[in-house]
Amino acid sequence: MKTKVAPAYFGPNAFPVPDMLDGRTSAHMQMNVSADYYSGTLTHVGGDVTASMSAKCIIPLFSSRVNFVLWMPVAEYYYTNSEVNEIRRVPYAYDIEGWVSGDLYISTDIQLFTQKLHGADIAIRSALKTASGNAYYIARYYDAPGYFFDAAIGRDFALSKNDVLRIAASGGFLCWQTDIGRQNDAVMYGLQASWTHDKWKYETTLSGYSGWERDGDCPMIIKTMLSYQWDHLALNAYYKAGIVDWPFHQTSIGITYRY
Repeated sequence: MKTKVAPAYFGPNAFPVPDMLDGRTSAHMQMNVSADYYSGTLTHVGGDVTASMSAKCIIPLFSSRVNFVLWMPVAEYYYTNSEVNEIRRVPYAYDIEGWVSGDLYISTDIQLFTQKLHGADIAIRSALKTASGNAYYIARYYDAPGYFFDAAIGRDFALSKNDVLRIAASGGFLCWQTDIGRQNDAVMYGLQASWTHDKWKYETTLSGYSGWERDGDCPMIIKTMLSYQWDHLALNAYYKAGIVDWPFHQTSIGITYRY
């Protein structure tokens, strides 16, 4: 039995594709805040417009090889229509716009190996999704915990004195509970290429996961990022598009502070 408890039938922040690791952890504490805008593509008229404010904190524990990471969409404004709500099985009695808060994610990232002359960076991650988000009845978040484990490998290739190309790949396992007491198990995957030139960085990622129900639970996304860093601050601009089972386009602007 298919449940429709899946990325294709909820708001953009309910079942996101996690940002992949690139094989490295952070040696510095970091705080990131971003403003996100999502336009829905579930129907021919769109039908789901979402704006959110997100925050992320990376805290090195004991050494740069272990990071404690927290992230969540702190506040979300949504506007849908009756056609989208019918597909998502939302009762007509509920409002089609409003404000909600999101789920908190907690992870521990561990650096296993660092890049040597002929080696690569390898990192693993264990993450938990809490059930802090609300508004399950209007398909904004799902009121149940989840978790995932993944590993990533990456390596730098020096193109010139100021230009570095980095290639990374990741794989893992992701799980969430459905509304009939079962859980959906998914295989995670990701490929990433980034180019750094002085203070500029450009990054492209293709990632997703594949659940076993095969009904809206196999999201695949492509994400591009451009950032500029000076001193302890970095400005970031993101664009993310759903290819399969994540019916949204996302545009984000954020700022990162390194302690």
